[in-house]
Amino acid sequence: MHHYLDFEKPISDLEGKIHELKKIASEDESIDTSEEVERLEARAREAMAEIYAKLTPWQKTQVARHPQRPHFVDYAARLFSEWTPLAGDRKFAEDAAIQAGLARFNGLPVALIGQEKGNDTKSRIKHNFGSARPEGYRKAIRVMEMAERFGLPIVTLIDTAGAYPGIGAEERGQAEAIARSTEMCLNATVPIVSVIIGEGGSGGAIAIATGDRVYMLQHSIYSVISPEGAASILWRDSARAKEAATTMKITAEDLKGFGIVDGIIEEPVGGAHRDHEAVIDRTGAMIASALDELMQVERATLRKNRREKYLSIGRSL
Repeated sequence: MHHYLDFEKPISDLEGKIHELKKIASEDESIDTSEEVERLEARAREAMAEIYAKLTPWQKTQVARHPQRPHFVDYAARLFSEWTPLAGDRKFAEDAAIQAGLARFNGLPVALIGQEKGNDTKSRIKHNFGSARPEGYRKAIRVMEMAERFGLPIVTLIDTAGAYPGIGAEERGQAEAIARSTEMCLNATVPIVSVIIGEGGSGGAIAIATGDRVYMLQHSIYSVISPEGAASILWRDSARAKEAATTMKITAEDLKGFGIVDGIIEEPVGGAHRDHEAVIDRTGAMIASALDELMQVERATLRKNRREKYLSIGRSL
């Protein structure tokens, strides 16, 4: 069953009528509803194109959080072969919010790291809704160190509202783990390609998104804090999240303009949740193009260029 966002009501109404007509036709073969169905389908496509052509930042935030949007496991299954996830940080425990391991991408061995939110109640609880604890970032560091040792490029897929803010996580050094993971990204001499496939929230995202090439899906978001969190801090009113989303400049177009991300991956009309295969294939093509380019650069130069890239952000703003 499709989950409609609040601004998708015109689409919901039309597709509801289409469903009813198809059901009537299937129950009584003497009734031909094909012409009316085609007319309504055309109207639904037009309404979808019109709505998605002028999404506000808050509406993009809703799309980025859509429960039926493809997650890390979907990208791993379609784009990578011989995916072998590794568990544990060798210090405290396993963290299921961050998935990290080895795989092949178009035959090329790579290290693959990403956040997984889960797609039902059971899996969301297992993966802590994509919010990693310190162990997750230390596991990511362990896999990045392995990639560095064996000269494997690193691919990271980001989809998190932010790192887990619980007391236990703070006691075990959440901020230090995020800082160490970011440092590892900056110091690595192998190519790093990062894609924000949903939410890119705060240090929980930047910890594995400090890549040579950073891309965003068209309706994803990337910010230092959630719109609700920013509204609570700035105005002490989380209900002003819509206003905060606009003020914070969190959309792919905004961040591309600031030079924070390197490119935008177009989503199907209606969002990534309406056509998983299309958006995953486009993401794969972008990753392949970036790796082809980066694999030609000397390792010391890669590291130097990456560090300069991040040190220069904001200088021209």
